[in-house]
Amino acid sequence: MNQVNKFVVSPSPHVHGGDSVERNMYGVLVALIPAFACSLLFFGWGALHVTLVAVASALIFEYVIQRYLLKQPATITDGSAVITGVLLAFNLPSTIPLWIVVLGALVAIGIGKMSFGGLGNNIFNPALVGRVFLLISFPAQMTTWPEPRGFDTTDAVTGATPLTLIKQALRAHTPFEEVFSSAGGGHDMLGMSTGHGIGGSLGEVASFALLLGFAYLLIRRIVTWHIPVAIFVTITLFSGILHWANPAYAGPLFHLLSGGVMLGAIFMATDYVTSPMSRRGMWIYGVGIGVLTIVIRNFGAYPEGMSFAILILNAFTPLINKYCKPKRFA
Repeated sequence: MNQVNKFVVSPSPHVHGGDSVERNMYGVLVALIPAFACSLLFFGWGALHVTLVAVASALIFEYVIQRYLLKQPATITDGSAVITGVLLAFNLPSTIPLWIVVLGALVAIGIGKMSFGGLGNNIFNPALVGRVFLLISFPAQMTTWPEPRGFDTTDAVTGATPLTLIKQALRAHTPFEEVFSSAGGGHDMLGMSTGHGIGGSLGEVASFALLLGFAYLLIRRIVTWHIPVAIFVTITLFSGILHWANPAYAGPLFHLLSGGVMLGAIFMATDYVTSPMSRRGMWIYGVGIGVLTIVIRNFGAYPEGMSFAILILNAFTPLINKYCKPKRFA
């Protein structure tokens, strides 16, 4: 009797690469450690309190919504809610009232993430949804920036962020370098890269720490370089043209080191769910974010444009994916 060989056909994937949601999420958290350490160094207990409240609130809201509203198994151990809380905290000043942080976490998780069905289904980056909601709802609290004073427990001193100096230079029709240098303190390129003497959100004041995290993400192959580099190159070219045409506009290096460019380009624009899947789509996506960021910073009402730019391009991601479909082999 002849033996019949049976071929079993199963659905893909047939080879597992070893990646998982948990591995990538906790890898991003490791990459955020240098920036978190700098926020503690510069803003002290305020940075710790804001971050802990944001993370705890995000975990609690996700658990409650999944367990009691959606009737789904809780997935708070996958790390996504923790990242949402940390990134939300990194977009807030260290002196913001903690009840506002809780409200921002509720919007980020409840509206930005769970209303679409949870991880993998959300259209917009949840942390940025929470941040923009707070910026529109509580503009005074969200734009009161303490100067870095470490763990000094005396009253916080507020000051102008580098991005507010752009508006001052444009209103006064004065070369930006004059306004920037006259601000004193840490308002120079070295201060902006190290965070010394520069006010701002927790995660945006030390560019070098964010670049260390970016290097870690690339080494671990958690993200690719295409989106961040597309954003950086576009911002450099666009802001350089404007600065050449009118010195009142800030130059490329200033825009790259100030505000949320590094944080947004590395840790939020590269979100797997809300960014394009193809390499060509990533370039289109990154160029769009870079252009909108410079347009909003120089011509919009808000000093910072990174959050709005990423959210707007999040909405275009399905169209970009449809336009940049790979060629079929058969």
